[in-house]
Amino acid sequence: QVQLVESGGGSVQAGGSLRLSCAISRNMAFHYCMGWFRQAPGKEREGVAYIIAPGGGTSYPDSVKGRFTISEDNASNTLNLQMNSLKPEDTGMYYCAAAFWIGGSCSTIRYNYWGRGTQVTVSS
Repeated sequence: QVQLVESGGGSVQAGGSLRLSCAISRNMAFHYCMGWFRQAPGKEREGVAYIIAPGGGTSYPDSVKGRFTISEDNASNTLNLQMNSLKPEDTGMYYCAAAFWIGGSCSTIRYNYWGRGTQVTVSS
């Protein structure tokens, strides 16, 4: 069983930064794909950052590459998303998600565990 609780959302002007955190409760004997996803009103949910945890690689879609950074803090069991140079189109509900990883790309697997989300609003 995996439990995820997001925090750190808020409102910011375009060009600003926010840092999201996800407190994780999980069995440390396994490897996981961990991801950050977002959903704007009227739009489909999309992944914005992925990491293999613990200690694996990261990947990002082109829409956020160079602006967003996903990281894990094993000491505090936290998944972070640093978001810089924010744009109005980054607005949405941001979710932390997890899935057991046994190989393959974290951007294509099905995620089984989800947090409740945290709202990010970027104004122009």
